[in-house]
Amino acid sequence: MRDRTGLAGFLRSRREALQPEDVGLPRGRRRRTSGLRREEVAALCNMSADYYSRLERERGPQPSQQMLASIAQGMHLSIDERDHLFRLAGHNPPPRGSSSEHISPGLLRILDRLKDTPAEIVTELGETLRQTPMGVALTGDTTRFTGPARSMGYRWFTDPDARNIYDPAEHAFLTRMYAAGLRGLVTLRGPDSRAAHLADLLLDRSEEFRRVWDDHEIGLRPHEVKHFVHPEVGALELNCQRLVDPDQAHSLMVYTAVPGTESYEKLQVLSVIGAQSLR
Repeated sequence: MRDRTGLAGFLRSRREALQPEDVGLPRGRRRRTSGLRREEVAALCNMSADYYSRLERERGPQPSQQMLASIAQGMHLSIDERDHLFRLAGHNPPPRGSSSEHISPGLLRILDRLKDTPAEIVTELGETLRQTPMGVALTGDTTRFTGPARSMGYRWFTDPDARNIYDPAEHAFLTRMYAAGLRGLVTLRGPDSRAAHLADLLLDRSEEFRRVWDDHEIGLRPHEVKHFVHPEVGALELNCQRLVDPDQAHSLMVYTAVPGTESYEKLQVLSVIGAQSLR
């Protein structure tokens, strides 16, 4: 059952508790509001300020599950707070665990502080949930894909353009790595999992995947140094650091270059290109 009053109070209390720096926003000199403004929260949640304001005023239609998920992510709610939000709005909460796409507040806080660094948050199936502006400048907007194509492993075997960003010398290893990684997930998550469904799709659609799948390789780990070929700055050697949220099976991937190297200088150029693209 929907609780308009409880929902309004909960949203208001969470908004007032959030500070601009908590969500990667500048504080500014003239801020008098306790916490965030309604229009700031609305922008974070990808909705109109009027719609959000009506929720806090106990008005408007029942929010959809998609809208609630956007609010929970935009307001950096914990998984318990997200579930509470859904119940106040009269919906059952989404599942937790490996299939959840709700990013923990801790990972989001780190990502918000990496605006000058290529970084992304991905699921265990390689689906990009969030990128920094530099992450978009490096690999393009990989959050735009839908369906099975959201998975980088799926795109690797079904879309030739997915390989263009990587050094051709790495292709053979990455082909084996994606197949081995998916095999491990199928075993871990079971025959009714999303991983198993993705494997079935690839077995049906990719001869190359069928060939490496039959090798039964397991346990191949990504190389710490990744070799990219960017269309504007050329070859890049980037170290990849990975921070894992075990509860949500999400990984924060951060890409850096050794200071003083050619790749480091190219990243500086890429930051300028990325900023120009955003403008």
